[in-house]
Amino acid sequence: MLFAAGFGTRMKELTQDQPKPMIKVAGKALIDHALALSKAADCDPIVANLHYKAAMLEAHLKPRSVQTVIETPEILETGGGLRNALPLLGQGPVITQNTDAIWAGPNPIELLCRAWKPEKMDGLLICVPTGSAIGHESSGDFTLSDTGRIERGPGTVYGGIQIIKTDRLHDIEETKFSLNLVWNKMLEDKRLFGLSYPGQWCDVGHPDGITLAEDMLDRFNV
Repeated sequence: MLFAAGFGTRMKELTQDQPKPMIKVAGKALIDHALALSKAADCDPIVANLHYKAAMLEAHLKPRSVQTVIETPEILETGGGLRNALPLLGQGPVITQNTDAIWAGPNPIELLCRAWKPEKMDGLLICVPTGSAIGHESSGDFTLSDTGRIERGPGTVYGGIQIIKTDRLHDIEETKFSLNLVWNKMLEDKRLFGLSYPGQWCDVGHPDGITLAEDMLDRFNV
């Protein structure tokens, strides 16, 4: 599941005429960077949710064998968007991916798939140590324990890719809601885990992130 419905307001004039996932980094659209990770990990099917300037993204993704679901009349946020896409995704665990980050290192989706243990996990999040999170200035989203279990707190940044079971989505009454609501339930039940990413990651949610990501890729490719 590629999250591609957002307005990209932090990108300012860069998203006046195009959706944020179409912004180019190192000559390639953000969503194509994300799609390359998904295809390399043999994800199938691949679904993207669309809202802002949906027709442009739909035309871009159709020849790339990506199914799309347009959220209308309003955006449904991450939790509502994932639940809305389940008819295309199925009811099993789903890999979700934000489309506003660039990765330098091993494929994070493949790492998550190898570490996934459904008998004890309801969610497994890729977590980037703050020292490896380029363009992200917070102290972090989660504290990662030696056992892999996570709690909210400083130390690592959620990198925007996870494996998540979808059954808890149906317990939420709201139509539009964040996946944070589902994570909170998993945290209460000690079923939410994280995996530390060994490479580098760059947030491209703001204009400066483009240059930072390209510099990161240049260093990585030397």
